[in-house]
Amino acid sequence: MTPPSKGQTLGMVLKGYPRISETFISNEIRLLEAMGFRIHIYSMRAPRENFSHASIKEIKARVTYLPESLLLGLPALLWHNLRLFLRLPRRYLGCLKLMASRFRLAPKKHTWVKHMLQAGYLVQKSVMDHGVDLGHLHGHFAHTPTTVTMYAAFLAGLPFSFTAHAKDIYTQDPRRFTDKVARAEFVVTCTRYNETYLNSVCNDQTPIHCVYHGINLDLFSPNGRPAMTTPPYHVLTVARFVPKKGIDTILRALARLRDQGISLRYTLVGDGKSADKRAIRELIRELGLDDMVSMPGTVTHDEVIRLLHEADCFTLGCRKASDGDRDGIPNVVAEAMATGVPVAATNVSGLPELVAHDQTGLLCPPDDPAALAGIILRLLTDQPTRDRLIPAARQTVHQVFDNKQLIRELGNIYLSHHVPCPGR
Repeated sequence: MTPPSKGQTLGMVLKGYPRISETFISNEIRLLEAMGFRIHIYSMRAPRENFSHASIKEIKARVTYLPESLLLGLPALLWHNLRLFLRLPRRYLGCLKLMASRFRLAPKKHTWVKHMLQAGYLVQKSVMDHGVDLGHLHGHFAHTPTTVTMYAAFLAGLPFSFTAHAKDIYTQDPRRFTDKVARAEFVVTCTRYNETYLNSVCNDQTPIHCVYHGINLDLFSPNGRPAMTTPPYHVLTVARFVPKKGIDTILRALARLRDQGISLRYTLVGDGKSADKRAIRELIRELGLDDMVSMPGTVTHDEVIRLLHEADCFTLGCRKASDGDRDGIPNVVAEAMATGVPVAATNVSGLPELVAHDQTGLLCPPDDPAALAGIILRLLTDQPTRDRLIPAARQTVHQVFDNKQLIRELGNIYLSHHVPCPGR
């Protein structure tokens, strides 16, 4: 039996759906649907948060959840893979050969077996049994979702593509994604910094397109706060509690400002692993910042917008982590700029592509609390600098980070590579 003919649905393989920290993906899906793309989501795990952003309700795409656990999901994974093997023995054996060629590079061997089985489950249960008429598969993140995407595309006889973001590029041996680039129809990434890196390690003819995530500018207007800031100044950070965000640098910078007699309150929005949360709380106590720091945990996007309307400065201390991980351009930086909140950050990775130093914000080197304290203080107290940077930042975001325009650009990339779009 031959695989099904090329259909009209774009399959999106995601690590998890929905995820609070990945509004850029849900916004992308929502806007691609508005362009006429028919999308089916394949999630490698069930939601882990007990709430989701309101925009999720606007997405029409159906979701298939792949068995997450190799132990608990093994009966279903083996059953559907056996059925697929009996249906497409040559193609299935070819995919096993592809997996074997990559197996020696796998740090955790059992997970790559799981990804192969998840791919077989996707094709047999969704395409063969349920009749989802896939015409193209796209994975978000260059590591495990794209591994599943690549195997599923091979098994279904379909072209595939993927989006490379940040951690998925820089924390793994390049050999683990260069072969994916070579097999892909095209690759998308979200910063020029990433694009340069990918082109430097991938000696291949596969097109690599840079498209920023963008934000929904309809949600952001100037916060209407008085032009003059007055103490106690409100400093805001929204970030996952991971080393690359440099939260420890921020706390040490704020302690310096406190010691200089600057009256501050600091809101740190986000969450992380227990050990990371514990380390942050211990540092807050060690620095004597308990009275000025608020940690509300993970909040809705509406609450982030409300906090931006109260903030005098937004700050991030991004760095290159010891494992190579680093940020791209965090969307919340663009959201702060769109709201009229000046940004003090570090000159790491793609950040200078949006926050141009002394033009649309202020930047300093990473891991330098004194330097970060200096630019935060300048944004809080230097009125001419605020008057100059805030409107320039808003204008830049509107010019280069409008997600409606950027998704049209992304949609046109899909169309140029013959990805089906029934609405066109």
